[in-house]
Amino acid sequence: MANHKGSEGTVKIGTNVLAEVKSWSLDQTGDTLEDTSMGDSARTFQSSLTSWSGSVDVFWDETDTSGQGALTIGASVAVNLYPEGAGSGDTYFSGTCLVTSIGRTASFDGMVEASFTFQGTAALTEGTV
Repeated sequence: MANHKGSEGTVKIGTNVLAEVKSWSLDQTGDTLEDTSMGDSARTFQSSLTSWSGSVDVFWDETDTSGQGALTIGASVAVNLYPEGAGSGDTYFSGTCLVTSIGRTASFDGMVEASFTFQGTAALTEGTV
């Protein structure tokens, strides 16, 4: 069984590597439709639409114009999330999404950080490099 360290991962916006990534998350959901009818002894359901969303946390880097700079509110971007790196044979997830929120934090004893949240606009795909 293969295990991976989080430090192996990377994020790309289109083909551009996103600078200073600390962490990322990806959530996939699937809706259900109830199709229970009279006479059934238990509720029954059918699968329906799927969706996905996620976020990425970074150390803020204003010079990363093709990565962090491309993540503006409402922007439609192609995101590629690599949990085990971007080498040949590595698994990754990709899709088009809308940037829905941006948060920035700073403290006198820490780094300036940013968090970007996104919502998928079509199906998420899983592939290998």
